[in-house]
Amino acid sequence: MPIFSRLLNQYDHIDQSVTRWMARNGIFLLRISIGLIFVWFGALKFFPGASPAEQLAGSSIEILTFGIIPAAIGLPLLAVWECLIGIGMFVRKYMRFTILMLYVQMIGTFSPIVILPYVVFDGFPLVLTMDGQYIIKNVVVIAAALVIGATVRGGKLESEPES
Repeated sequence: MPIFSRLLNQYDHIDQSVTRWMARNGIFLLRISIGLIFVWFGALKFFPGASPAEQLAGSSIEILTFGIIPAAIGLPLLAVWECLIGIGMFVRKYMRFTILMLYVQMIGTFSPIVILPYVVFDGFPLVLTMDGQYIIKNVVVIAAALVIGATVRGGKLESEPES
């Protein structure tokens, strides 16, 4: 067997092994990483001045609730909400409810695009501020929740699906 064919076979064997490992562990790692983000970012909101999103989140809460919920009350509530999402991702129990909580939280997260565009954009529509980047990166979180949600009823990733 020529050396090129052997190398190709070795590569294929390694590729199949790695792909199987990713299929077995991908959803778990996705849940843990999303859970970590929510627990970490949520926990920071319990400590005034610790979260880089504190001002943005506080302003958004006050605007969205027409001033009924001040930031001093809204931020700890948001912190609890986000930590519960993270814990739900870790524990995996009540995953549908956890994902619903995540999507409700995302509505609030994306609201500054509409209610505070001058904070999100430095030049509409393409130049984002740091706050805008902080918001837009959540598109990945939404996509991750979709993938996790697709497995809630026993679905799974397959490295080599049947045709």
